[in-house]
Amino acid sequence: MNIIESFLRAKWEGTLITCGMILAALLIGMLIYLVLFSVLSRLSKRVDSLLNTTLVDRMRAPARLLLPLFMLILFTPSLSIPIALRDVAQHLFSLCLIVLITWLVITITLASRDIIISRYDIDARKSFKARALYTQLTMVIKVILVIVVIIALASMLMSFEKIRAIGVSILASAGIMGIIVGFAAQRSLSTLLAGLQIAITQPIKINDVVIVEGEWGTIEEITLTYVVVKIWDLRRLIVPVTFFLEKTFQNWTRSTTNILGTVFIYVDYTAPVQEIRHKLLEFLQGTKTWDREVWGLQVTNASEHVLELRALMSAVDAPTSWDLRCEVREKLIAFLKDTYPESLPRSREISYPQEKLPSQAVA
Repeated sequence: MNIIESFLRAKWEGTLITCGMILAALLIGMLIYLVLFSVLSRLSKRVDSLLNTTLVDRMRAPARLLLPLFMLILFTPSLSIPIALRDVAQHLFSLCLIVLITWLVITITLASRDIIISRYDIDARKSFKARALYTQLTMVIKVILVIVVIIALASMLMSFEKIRAIGVSILASAGIMGIIVGFAAQRSLSTLLAGLQIAITQPIKINDVVIVEGEWGTIEEITLTYVVVKIWDLRRLIVPVTFFLEKTFQNWTRSTTNILGTVFIYVDYTAPVQEIRHKLLEFLQGTKTWDREVWGLQVTNASEHVLELRALMSAVDAPTSWDLRCEVREKLIAFLKDTYPESLPRSREISYPQEKLPSQAVA
């Protein structure tokens, strides 16, 4: 009886020691977390660098689990538990550690991207460098995240002995498998390479104004496989990235947002062109949508019925140019109607005297 009691007492004491060591590991890990992030928080308020509040705050969630788990892994070999159970626990903790490290790396990567982008105003009219950086950074970050996730999954799978053996046998025939996969995924790989090429050469950037398939819109999103174009009426045009490398399209903001707009007015031959030109300048000087750079009015065509007048004006960007053109067109037509109504296009009827009618002359 004493032997059984001694055994149970020893067993109970071993369990208490094991639970105590697990609790101590978790508490030490939590204490390290609190001290570490207390120091990082103070540094982030003093130092103006990537180590700022945004980065520290985003690291808190994965680190809160990662540090106690890391201490638990260190304490596991000292636990008074069966060897088989200890191996299973260590394997499980290793898998969790890989997941948490992956989470931490992804968090740091995304936070660093946001910190870099926050230093630039991509919505500004002349933010070409900012939009170029945003486009490149977004594409590179997506590639990095894919690589990180693949490495994490591979590390988790290779931690199993059976899967590791299968992996070795697969690597032995990697040459044949590579050829098969290459032919099967040829189009997908070409699309991915096109996405990377766009990120490097940058024929388009985020917020660029483009005309694609006859639609006017702005580049809203660029991925490795497709581009989202926000059309002026709020529709979305989904275009494969290969389109921007293989076909011709218009980019109105490739190097500058400034653009020239035209308004065509058709008038009678008796219209006072010089006075209309002066009136155009007066209208432009009275509006805020003109950038005070370029203007002009020319007779660009003369048909058998009317003159074609082209009013030329500049604006800071395409939407402003559209508003300016509509305003100028409306004011010019109102000016002609009120001041020179006889200069508006009209059809002429030529009447001949009775004695000189062509039919009578022939007769």
